[in-house]
Amino acid sequence: MALRINDTIPDLTVETDQGSLSLHDYIGGSWAIIFSHPKDFTPVCTTEFGAVATLAKEWAARDAKPIGVSVDSAEDHKRWKADIEKAGGSTPEFPMVADTDLKMSKAFDMLPAEAYLPDGRTPADTATVRSVFIVGPDKKVKLSMTYPMTVGRNFAEVLRALDALQLTSSKGVATPADWTVGQDVIVPATLSDEEATAKFGELEHVLPYLRKAKVPA
Repeated sequence: MALRINDTIPDLTVETDQGSLSLHDYIGGSWAIIFSHPKDFTPVCTTEFGAVATLAKEWAARDAKPIGVSVDSAEDHKRWKADIEKAGGSTPEFPMVADTDLKMSKAFDMLPAEAYLPDGRTPADTATVRSVFIVGPDKKVKLSMTYPMTVGRNFAEVLRALDALQLTSSKGVATPADWTVGQDVIVPATLSDEEATAKFGELEHVLPYLRKAKVPA
C-alpha cells in the first residue's frame, strides 16, 4: 500500500552506518527529512548528500533530523562519506540507513513487494529509491516527492517546504506559490472576514476566495 500524506510511517528498526535505530525513537519529537538513493558511489547522489550535509545548521535551526537511505551496506556508506566530503566540503553527520534487504524501500512504497537486488545490479534496478519524505513530530508524512536519477534534488526547496509546513501547522494558515519566510500568507476560507480580521488583522482581498494577511505573531 502506498504511503500517503498524513499516513503514519512504519516504526521500522533499521541498520545504519551509526548502528541500529528505531525510526520513531530517532525522530522523537522532531521533524525528519528522509531522503533515499538507489546506490552509493554514484554522481548525482554524492552531490545530494553533500548538499544535505552543508545544511546541517539549517536543519538544526528547524529541529529537523535528516536520515539518508540507500540499499547498499553500512560499510559502503562509511567509505562513501569520504567521497561526499571531498565533493561537497562537508561530512554527513546524520545516519544513513543500510537498506540491503529493501525493507524500508518497500515499506515506504519506493519499490514493489517483489523487488530484489540482482547480482551485478546497477542504479537502474532501484531507480525509484529517489524520494524525499518530510515527516512531522507525530510521525506522519507531511510531504513526499520522487525524482528521476538524472535530476539532482533542490534541498533549498525542501527547506522552504519545511518552513511552510511548520508555519501552517502552527498558525492555521496556508501559503501561496513560491512563498518564503516573511511573506504574506493565505487566510483559511472557513473564516468569515470578521473572524479573519480579528485573528490576522488587515486583510488583502485578492479574490472573494483568496485573502492574504501578515503572518500572525
